[in-house]
Amino acid sequence: MSAFPLLRPALPPALDGIDGLIAGFDKALRVVAGAAVATRPNPAARIDDVNLEGAELRRSTGLMRVNHVGEVCAQALYNSQARFASTSAMRAQFEQAGREEEDHLAWTAQRLAELGSQPSVFNPLWYAGAYVLGTVAARLGDQHSLGFVVETERQVEAHLDSHLVSLPVEDAKSRAIVAQMRDDEAAHGAAAQALGAIAVPAPVRLAMTAMAKVMTGTAYYL
Repeated sequence: MSAFPLLRPALPPALDGIDGLIAGFDKALRVVAGAAVATRPNPAARIDDVNLEGAELRRSTGLMRVNHVGEVCAQALYNSQARFASTSAMRAQFEQAGREEEDHLAWTAQRLAELGSQPSVFNPLWYAGAYVLGTVAARLGDQHSLGFVVETERQVEAHLDSHLVSLPVEDAKSRAIVAQMRDDEAAHGAAAQALGAIAVPAPVRLAMTAMAKVMTGTAYYL
C-alpha cells in the first residue's frame, strides 16, 4: 500500500490567504476537539477486550494517551507543511499523509475511551507547538521539510517499538493499533526519504528528542 494513499480529494493548491487560514483553523479545532474520522477499519476492531486493572490499566491508558498526543502533533505538522509547501505536488503528498495519520488519531481516541480515559488536557498546546515547528521546516524548503518528516518518523517509530514492549501483553487491542501505526510511520519516513529529503542536522535531532521527552512525560499523566 502506498505510504500516501489517495483517500479523499486534496485541498485545491490555490487555497491560501483568508481561505487557507479559515480551513486551517477549522482543521485545528476538529483535531483538538477529537472529531477525527478514520477511513480505514480499526485494526483492533475484531479483537476481544480484556478487563485491565491497577498498574496495567494505568500503563495502557498512559501510553495510549501519549500516542494520541503524537497524532495530534502529526496533524499539526502535516497541516503546516502542506500549507507552506512550495509546489502543489508536495502539498498533495503532505495532505495525503495527514489523512492517513488521521486514522491513527481516531483509533487512539477510541481506545482511550474504551479504557475509560480521555486525551491530554494540553492538546491545544501540543498542536500549536507542532504547527510552529512544521511551519519553520516548510519555510526552509521542501527537501528540508521532507528531512524533518524522516527524522520525526524515525523517532516515532522507535517510540512505538518501545510501547510494544511496555504495553501489557493482555492488552491486544492497544498493541494491534500501535503495531499498525508503527508500520504506517515507517512507510511515511521511507516515502519522504525517496522524495529527496535532506538530513536534519545533529543539534536539531537532539532538540527534537528533548522536546519529545517533555511531551511524552507530561502526556502520560495529563
